[in-house]
Amino acid sequence: MRYYITGTTMQTLDIRLEAGETVYTESGGMAWMTGDIVMKTDTRGGLLQGLGRRLAGESLFLTTYRCNSGQAMIVFTPESPGTILAFELAPNQSLICQKDAFMCAADSVSLEMHFRKRLGAGLFGGEGFVLQKVTGPGLVFLEIAGEVRDYALEAGQVMKVDPGHLALYEPAVDYNVQTVQGVKNVLFGGEGLFLATLTGPGRIWLQSMPLSNLASKLSRYLPSTKG
Repeated sequence: MRYYITGTTMQTLDIRLEAGETVYTESGGMAWMTGDIVMKTDTRGGLLQGLGRRLAGESLFLTTYRCNSGQAMIVFTPESPGTILAFELAPNQSLICQKDAFMCAADSVSLEMHFRKRLGAGLFGGEGFVLQKVTGPGLVFLEIAGEVRDYALEAGQVMKVDPGHLALYEPAVDYNVQTVQGVKNVLFGGEGLFLATLTGPGRIWLQSMPLSNLASKLSRYLPSTKG
C-alpha cells in the first residue's frame, strides 16, 4: 500500500492498492476511485462495536475497499479544512484521538471507543468521556482541523492546553484537567474554567483550530430565524 498527501488547507489523500490489499473508512468517506475495487459496507465487528464507534463520533457502518486485481487508487478528503496525519503503527501500538478524527486505515488496524476514566477529565476535557482509539499493526490516517504541532514530553514534563486544542496523544501520557486560578482569569481571560494537563512521557499532537471554534465564528454570520 502506498499513499500520497497533497494540498494545504484542504488536503487530499491518495491510496494506491495492489491486488488483495484492503482499506476501510467511515461511511461516505471516499471521494473518488479507479480500478477493480470491491466495496463492502457493514458494522465491522458487530452491532455493539458499531454503536461504540458511533458514540466516539464515527458512523455506525464502515466501508471496506478491496483491490480485486491489478492496481487501484482511492482518494479520501477531510470533512473540514485541516491536516491529514499518517501513522505506521506497530503491533499493539495505540493512539488516543479526539472524536471524529479517524479517516481510514489498513484492514489490520482496529478502531474502537476509549473511555476517559477520570470524572473531571471526562466532564471538562473538551471532548467528553468517549474518545477514539486506534491500534496497530498497520497504516492509519487521521484528519485534524487546522494545523498540527507535535511535542515529545519527557517523564514528568507537563503541558497545559486549552482542552479543545488536544488532537491526540499516546496512551503513556497522563491526561487530567485543572481549574484556572484567579477570579479575573476565569471571568475575563477567555480560557474558561479548566485547562487540560498532559504529563509525560509520551508524544502529544495539538491543533491550531478546534472545529468548535470555527463553528462559533461562522455562527455569527449565519441568518437566525425568529419564531
